Amino acid sequence: MIEPLVVCRQLGRDFPDGSGPRVPVLHDVDCEILPGARIGLVGPSGSGKTTLLHIFGGLDCPTSGAIEWPALGSRERLRPRQVGIVFQSPSLFPSLTAIQNVELPRLLAGEKADPRASLALLAAFGLGDVANKLPEELSGGQAQRVAMARALALGPRLVLADEPTGQLDSLTAQHVLDAVLERLEGTSTALIVATHDETVAARMAKRWSMDHGRLTRDQSVMEVAS
Repeated sequence: MIEPLVVCRQLGRDFPDGSGPRVPVLHDVDCEILPGARIGLVGPSGSGKTTLLHIFGGLDCPTSGAIEWPALGSRERLRPRQVGIVFQSPSLFPSLTAIQNVELPRLLAGEKADPRASLALLAAFGLGDVANKLPEELSGGQAQRVAMARALALGPRLVLADEPTGQLDSLTAQHVLDAVLERLEGTSTALIVATHDETVAARMAKRWSMDHGRLTRDQSVMEVAS
C-alpha cells in the first residue's frame, strides 16, 4: 500500500476581515497527494490555489477539517528537506548570490555546501552564467528560475510551485518545465503546480480545479482533453 504524502479531510480556511465576518477561502477540501504525482492546479485568481498550496507545505494551518503528512512526518519537519516551495514572487535573499540562494536549503538542513551540485542545477535552468550575480542583477524570469532551482536543491519529496512560469515567456516557460520534469523523472517526488496557464497544466498527469475555494474535480489530462 502506497502511503500518501498529504491527506486533507474536510479542510477549510477563513481569514478575518477587519470588524466584519471572517472571509472563507477554502471549503471542505478532500484530497490526497501520492508519491510521484504530477498535478496542475488551475482556477481563477482568488479561488484559493495559493492558500491550499501553503497549507500543503505547512506554511499555514486550516481553520477547520484536518491535514496530515503520513509519509513525511510532522508539520515542523517538512522544510527544508521534505518540501520545496516556489512562491509567486521569487523571494530570493537579496544579499546572497544566485548560487548562494540555491545552497541555502542545504545549509539550513545542516549539510555542507556543494557548489558543484548547485552550479549544475543552475545550469539545468539555463542560469550557469549568472551564478555569482545578486538578485537585483537578475531579470524577473531569471530570479524565478533560481527560486525553482533552490526548491529542488535537496531533492524534496514534495514540490509546490505557485505560478512558477508567470513571469516567463511561453518558450522559456516550457524549457523550465522541461528542466523540472527531467530533474524529477524516475523519482517519487510529487509536483503540484498552481497555474493560470492551461499549457502548463497540460504538462501534468492530472488537473485539479479550484472554484470559489472548492476543489471541484480530480481529472486526468486525458479526461480533460476528451
